[in-house]
Amino acid sequence: MTNLLKATALTACIAALVCGTSAAQAQAAKQPLRIGMTFQELNNPYFVTMKQALEEAAASIGATVVTTDARHDVAKQIGDVEDMIQKKVDILLLNPTDSTGVQSAVRSAKKANLVVVAVDANAQGPVDSFVGSKNTDAGRLACDYLAKNIGEKGDVAILDGIPVVPILERVKGCREALARYPGIKVVSTQNGKQERATALTVTENILQANKDLKGIFSVNDGGSMGALAAIEASGKDVKLASVDGAPEAIKAMQKPGSKFIATTAQYPRDQIRLAIGIALAKKWGANVPAAVPVDVKLIDAEGAKTFSW
Repeated sequence: MTNLLKATALTACIAALVCGTSAAQAQAAKQPLRIGMTFQELNNPYFVTMKQALEEAAASIGATVVTTDARHDVAKQIGDVEDMIQKKVDILLLNPTDSTGVQSAVRSAKKANLVVVAVDANAQGPVDSFVGSKNTDAGRLACDYLAKNIGEKGDVAILDGIPVVPILERVKGCREALARYPGIKVVSTQNGKQERATALTVTENILQANKDLKGIFSVNDGGSMGALAAIEASGKDVKLASVDGAPEAIKAMQKPGSKFIATTAQYPRDQIRLAIGIALAKKWGANVPAAVPVDVKLIDAEGAKTFSW
């Protein structure tokens, strides 16, 4: 996050949590503030952590919370938003499963005078703000580290995911990093769907088809755990780097001789806290930034010893 955006975000949060909270408390005497959040999925520790942070933050300001799991089904997510509108939530936090596909839901929410903040992935339509990780940086950091740890040469594969903006940006950042190393060639890009079981099978196929593979970049830690299982079963010396900083990945990296060498950590709790602060500031009349990029950090085996979400 740039210094300007940091200052803007902090100002918005302070306005919401200091000035706005008194207004929120006054309203709460009549009716608690209602916050709705629709997740692209909740079968993922990253989003479960976000949900926990949301519930904790909402409780601290006396707000009620409604959450839904779209299960990567855009039609369900649109329906979930319409249901939240009927339930008269005041704030909609939107984690889109399809950035373009949810546009009609965003328009419906704004027509109903909801404050709409996209979280983790941006959405098309008139959102009030977007809070999310610097995903291009995440891919770049992970793949630069991977490149250096395979001796700056050799064949590399990319374990891709669903085509939402954060995933596309991570792959873009990875490719940019690897392009700086003439000795490295990306020999395969396959969709592991960010799921352990699918990623396991896809990685097995990648390993069989590419006998000289030296490294794999996975777009998330869920998929990376399936990839790690395939690598370990193959007995090959293939290094693995990823994105998220999930507890299971952090633990796997600390095992002696682990092929999982790094993950670029995101900060799901910070994203939620910023999103709520921005949403409250907007609701109480403040001007808010269109986007608040959140920094990421490369975690290697040494850093994993002290890292957690």
